[in-house]
Amino acid sequence: MTRPDTTDPGGTGGPGTTEQGPVADALAFLTRPGLTRLWTAVRARLERNGLQPAGTVRLQNLDAQEREALSLLLAKPLTAATATIRLTDLDGRLRASAVGRGLAATLAELGPPLTDRRAVRDAAAAQREELWSTAEAALAVTALSSKPWAGRWLEETRRAGTVARQDRHTAATILTQAIRTLATLFPGTDAEPTPAFWGRGELATRTTGSAHGLDDGTLLSRLVLRGIALASGTEFPVDAPGRRALWRLASVTPDEVSSTVLTYGLRPRGGTWGERVLRERADHSLETHLTLRELRVLHLEMPARTRVHVCENPRVVEAAADAGCTAALICTSGSATTVVRTLLDALAAAGSAFAYHGDFDWPGIALANRVVERYGAEPWRMRAGDYEYLATRTQVHGTPHLLLTGTRTEAGWDPELAPAMDALGIALHEEAALDLLLEDLG
Repeated sequence: MTRPDTTDPGGTGGPGTTEQGPVADALAFLTRPGLTRLWTAVRARLERNGLQPAGTVRLQNLDAQEREALSLLLAKPLTAATATIRLTDLDGRLRASAVGRGLAATLAELGPPLTDRRAVRDAAAAQREELWSTAEAALAVTALSSKPWAGRWLEETRRAGTVARQDRHTAATILTQAIRTLATLFPGTDAEPTPAFWGRGELATRTTGSAHGLDDGTLLSRLVLRGIALASGTEFPVDAPGRRALWRLASVTPDEVSSTVLTYGLRPRGGTWGERVLRERADHSLETHLTLRELRVLHLEMPARTRVHVCENPRVVEAAADAGCTAALICTSGSATTVVRTLLDALAAAGSAFAYHGDFDWPGIALANRVVERYGAEPWRMRAGDYEYLATRTQVHGTPHLLLTGTRTEAGWDPELAPAMDALGIALHEEAALDLLLEDLG
């Protein structure tokens, strides 16, 4: 530097100066305003370099105060408005001065502390790798390991980056719970028995420890829904109704009170008020809507050899109530939802037998196949002869009818039904057979 005074970090100090005096004076010199921009630029470069004094910094539009301070610091006159400073030179100058330490140590002393951004990035990358390797291992020990969509789900989740942006503990917890939830919904054949259908709160309690763990809008629920969509080959929903429909596709009811199953004539033998209410309503020819929440607590043991009729259209229940029919009747209201299947499962477990009738169209045949296969239900006026009779009757009476459209579906219980429907080309809803159904219902 150009002058050996106490403000010069390279100076020797005057006679009688203590050991701390020159260091303190030199550090004070380094805090002068003319060096502020230098230290800001050097600090940023060091943090990018892993705190190593490499490369250069370039300062432009230097004013007189900055040129003077830089000249003293570097021990060479600077007269231009621009200066390029090598960090190795600056590091060496500080080590040889009264400061007696390198560039990184000097800036740490001046404050605030330096951050090794390269080390931070490397540590974050290592944590991310550990997060995903742990998730892959967790996936591998579940039944999901054999399902091609599960690997795609994990890779898509990784690429999205949302999980990795959470703190380390939160990210690991979310992934673990998502994998546990999907493994519960899609178990292997040798998995422990689980309920056929779930309430979302019940499922959340099982897999997260909290009834609200899978609430709508949470990152965990979005990850699980993404897995369900991939497993089902459907698009990810963009609105609340779509999300509820996707939950139901995986046999999960978003809540246990909004969906109901329409019943009539059920007379369970249980002694709680719930069973008594059902018997009283049956005695008064009143239909009953049951929620999933009610089904959780009802004891639906029916009298021996009870034959439960199952229909597709609520109009059949309405007509049965008007006619004072006595037989037990359950309505699927179209495609059987979770709450419908839950009721049928409970009755099947209690030993009830089923008879099923639905629409004579291709979706109706598909639904009938599912009910017949799952519950061993007897076709109820759903054979080829029944269809031909009803179709002929509508034609004779001039009743308006619908044309049969869509993809042909074979009836598992009667190989002659689909050909007969193809031949006549008429779609018949349940109302066409209403008088016959009421006769059977007593």
